[in-house]
Amino acid sequence: MTQPIRWGILGAAKFAREHMGPAIHAANGAELAALATSSADKAALFQSFAPGIAVHESYEALLADPLIDAVYIPLPNHLHVEWALKAMQAGKHVLVEKPATLREEEFDQLIAARDAAGVLAAEAYMIVHHPQWQRARELVHTGALGQVKHVSGKFSFDNRSDVDNIRNRPETGGGALRDIGVYVLGSARFVTGEEPQDISAQIEWENGVDVLSNVQARFPSFLYTAYVSTRLQPFQEMVFHGDKGVLRLTAPFNPRVFGEARLELHQASHAAGSGRVIEERFPIADHYKLQVEAFGKSVRDGAPYACPLEFSRGTQRALDQIFACATTL
Repeated sequence: MTQPIRWGILGAAKFAREHMGPAIHAANGAELAALATSSADKAALFQSFAPGIAVHESYEALLADPLIDAVYIPLPNHLHVEWALKAMQAGKHVLVEKPATLREEEFDQLIAARDAAGVLAAEAYMIVHHPQWQRARELVHTGALGQVKHVSGKFSFDNRSDVDNIRNRPETGGGALRDIGVYVLGSARFVTGEEPQDISAQIEWENGVDVLSNVQARFPSFLYTAYVSTRLQPFQEMVFHGDKGVLRLTAPFNPRVFGEARLELHQASHAAGSGRVIEERFPIADHYKLQVEAFGKSVRDGAPYACPLEFSRGTQRALDQIFACATTL
């Protein structure tokens, strides 16, 4: 039997404890084997669902552990590149939280290190592993919508009361665009296979971080409009509008938290003035677990990975352009 990939996690982040740690523990072909933290209390929370997990008191000690094959990095955004490079230099496969970098050019370092070490390194962009997004891409590329002419996206939540949250701190690479804008923009790229052009944006800033952004862009064959915010009532939606149909995703980015993953395909029927709605539901899919399993298949079998660093670099390029051209709300 093929040995499972033994994973270590750098840091006891809440997101790792609530989502990625359990996903690694539950994934086929994976074992949550180690955690790096100096806090016994935080380690105990991981041990509650993964009793056999080894605890290292430093990140360096975990990277030096010869029994660890792959490392998941949920550290604050400004530390991603540093520790991803160190992990690859230690010979570990790397899954680093989004955004993998804060600037496009930093991807050159990650890609070069990946190639030199002969490992798999990727951004933890879990949505592309969810069947609703794979189905959305299939519907668009097989012509179910006809010619897509407009794509719109919305993603928001409100964390203004959590003033110490790294998402509210400029020194840790916080802000709405880096935290959730990557999903709205990256999903449009993933589904259509096109890259944005002629970007414009308006940003509302608060204490040095972007808290509300409106983005407009022309892609080669469609227009794109979106907003993301960390100061609005929670909401999310993606809509792909073609000349023969409309595709709507009602819980596109964190299904099972925001709601059930559901696709609505709206198409005109042959009868004048009438139409039909075809609905597809994905009630149990866990994109975090699917991400870990896809990562493992790529490591073991060389299977194509849905979100290579080159794909993530394209989203970061667009984010850089947004920050460069944006006016202030």
